[in-house]
Amino acid sequence: MIAIIDYQAGNLRSVELAFARLGIPARITGDPAVIAAAQGAVLPGVGAFAGAMEAMAHSGLIPAIRAFAGSGRPFLGICLGMQALFDGSEEGRGIEGLGLIPGRVRRLPDCGLKVPHMGWNSLEPRKDSPLLEGLPTEPYAYFVHSYACEAAQEDVLAVTEYGVPFHSMVQRGAVMGVQFHPEKSGADGQRLLRNFAAMAQ
Repeated sequence: MIAIIDYQAGNLRSVELAFARLGIPARITGDPAVIAAAQGAVLPGVGAFAGAMEAMAHSGLIPAIRAFAGSGRPFLGICLGMQALFDGSEEGRGIEGLGLIPGRVRRLPDCGLKVPHMGWNSLEPRKDSPLLEGLPTEPYAYFVHSYACEAAQEDVLAVTEYGVPFHSMVQRGAVMGVQFHPEKSGADGQRLLRNFAAMAQ
């Protein structure tokens, strides 16, 4: 079973439905015991960095999230959930992230393009990973974000161009993050979620 972590600040139902369409058992939960017993865990997220971290702290889930991420089982952050994996963000100065992947989150620069970055864009994979198994050379995904992660090069799984290149997928051990919404990214997003579930089995 895959735990979809409920900290009252995520697009939980759409992620649950995406797994259901693939026939993959997934459960929305805010129970640390259920999270601890899961084969894989997903941290979704929409909204602002500070609000998300405060919600996680208020729910008491940060220790459970860190413990699961340290267990070696697959852990996936989606959109704001990916940003929460990092040390901190310009969007919530002084607010610490989960610190699971070294790096910071910064606002997309003004390059003459509309911010937030909203819509379909391609991914340029930078290294191999089971998460990318069977995907096209340049998969397409659906984005909605104003901030992007800056990771160490060894943790960058894919890059996307939007005026400037930004890190759209990261992986450090079994902890992974995607800036886009795989649950809204058609066949490529479905394949990615299926790959994640396979890693959790």
